[in-house]
Amino acid sequence: MSDTNNNDAKVIVYRTSWCAFCHTEMQWLERLGVKYVAKDIEEDEEAHKELMQKINGDFRGVPVTDIAGDIILGFDRPKLQDSLKNHGLAAA
Repeated sequence: MSDTNNNDAKVIVYRTSWCAFCHTEMQWLERLGVKYVAKDIEEDEEAHKELMQKINGDFRGVPVTDIAGDIILGFDRPKLQDSLKNHGLAAA
């Protein structure tokens, strides 16, 4: 359910191609039926700049997920689930 061209996405996963947690999170989102946009911060300079603005340059690793403005660092399933539920994007 990844859509790499949607700039109005409510869920954006900032990732790298080699990040196992990124791939695991994206598979998890797909199993939940959550539509998202995946942005590779190594291949896409604009995605990297966008991410740095959202996290004020405080980069600690990927994935970083933006769920309707909630920024979640890492594949933190409980935080991701809470945010998805709070924004009506997935069931509990």
